[in-house]
Amino acid sequence: MLSRGFARSNNIVRSHIQLWRPVRSYTKDAKEGTQNELANKIVTDMPPMDEPVKGLPNAVYATFKESNQKTQITVLPNGLTVASENRFGEFCTVGVVIDSGSRYEVAYPSGISHFLEKLAFHSTSRFEDKDLMMGTLEKHGGICDSQASRDTFIYAASAYTQGLDDVMQMLGEVILRPRITSEELEYARQAIHFELETLGMRPEQETLLMDMIHAAAYRDNTLGLPKLCPQNNIMKIDRSMIFNYLKQHYTPKRMVVAGVGVDHALLVDAAQKYFVDATPVWENDSEVYKGTSVDESVSQYTGGMVQEECEIPQFASAGLPVLSHVMIGLEGCSHQDKDFIPMCVLNMMMGGGGSFSAGGPGKGMYTRLYTNVLNRYHWMYSATAYNHAYSDTGLFCIHASSPPNQLREMVEVIVREMVAMGGSVSEQELRRAKTQLQSMLLMNLESRPVVFEDIGRQVLATGHRKRPNFFIDEIEKVNKDQIMEVAKRLLSTQPCIAARGDLRRMPPLDYVQAGFLNGEGKMPGRKLSLFR
Repeated sequence: MLSRGFARSNNIVRSHIQLWRPVRSYTKDAKEGTQNELANKIVTDMPPMDEPVKGLPNAVYATFKESNQKTQITVLPNGLTVASENRFGEFCTVGVVIDSGSRYEVAYPSGISHFLEKLAFHSTSRFEDKDLMMGTLEKHGGICDSQASRDTFIYAASAYTQGLDDVMQMLGEVILRPRITSEELEYARQAIHFELETLGMRPEQETLLMDMIHAAAYRDNTLGLPKLCPQNNIMKIDRSMIFNYLKQHYTPKRMVVAGVGVDHALLVDAAQKYFVDATPVWENDSEVYKGTSVDESVSQYTGGMVQEECEIPQFASAGLPVLSHVMIGLEGCSHQDKDFIPMCVLNMMMGGGGSFSAGGPGKGMYTRLYTNVLNRYHWMYSATAYNHAYSDTGLFCIHASSPPNQLREMVEVIVREMVAMGGSVSEQELRRAKTQLQSMLLMNLESRPVVFEDIGRQVLATGHRKRPNFFIDEIEKVNKDQIMEVAKRLLSTQPCIAARGDLRRMPPLDYVQAGFLNGEGKMPGRKLSLFR
């Protein structure tokens, strides 16, 4: 088989080579002519390279029409919103974005959303078990997933467009009519317990630090409530508690059914059939689940410090040392704020990453955290900027890691770099940040699941969807003065700090606050030095 395949591949190669060789016509005249005459004849017979080949039909090119890419929105009588955008292709992505998440769990033990993430796509009133549901989805070449965040919960599936009705039925069952048996609840407990153990054993600390920095920024309120289920709440959360939460938060007015690559009328019909006509399971047995009002509290930024002294596992295979991790943040702005776009450009300008760039050296090497931090301090293993935007607030932070003996110096470097955001901005770095943000936005929107989430989140937050060209134009309008203004807005807030690992050299909160008040970002005490 190998020799036969090899011979076949050689034939293909030879055939391609022949296409590029001059065709020699061994006529009587050619044989009698000289070699120069034959060469001239071949050149003369070759078609000219500056003219179209004669006899070919005219090419027909695809044209982009903005009118064909509009997001259609329909609000059903019960308040459920359906939004979709048709796309060319055989596959579609549909799902539901819900105004739910850990920020609404103040009246419950924290971790309800984490449990719902593990309980998604299990048995329902229509599907006796998970295998039956997955078999129905796989029949249409589909996959499904759920994702909990602090302010939204997403259920989604991708499949062939012909299977839209079955997929929508499955989503309606999963969201509104789950069974949540005792076996499934025990599975969720075990899965969460295993996930928490795994996070504690991994060298990467981003997931844990994100919970900690939000807890420091919004102490004991809304976004400060933990996204991950605390270990001591795993056994507290029961079936009745989960259904009580579902009854209050999974209501039509808090949901958006979104789709990409589907006919809008068909999606509306399916939403009516499986999300309106078919009632939720808790409506049929309302006495079991008591009522609790939805928490409508506005987030309160407090600032502060949360730290955990522990041993951080190391990258044994890479030969890297044990690291201490610190995240320093400031209050940002909501995604509806006038400063949202400039804040995103500032975040891109700060950039950063790890010491070793994935995909080869050179990627992202011109951002400030690379040029001013990672390239100057060999002991700094990572420095990355993040910008989180919510409906009523935001959080701008930098995550950095270093060996424990350089912890204080690392905090000083990050504070100094954050203070420097309020200084001058070069035209070159602003242009680079804007171009990178624009290209990242457009590249992400090449994916149907990303477009689905963009439609769902925007319609849930504002009732409509802004087109990508709106954001491209807004990014282009950002100037240096706006960057300096949003940086000063950030620096006018109290810092929040999350730290994990060996923290014996961690400076106290008031030292960090003093560093932000200093014009050069210097903290009190020992001066920063490159040498010990």
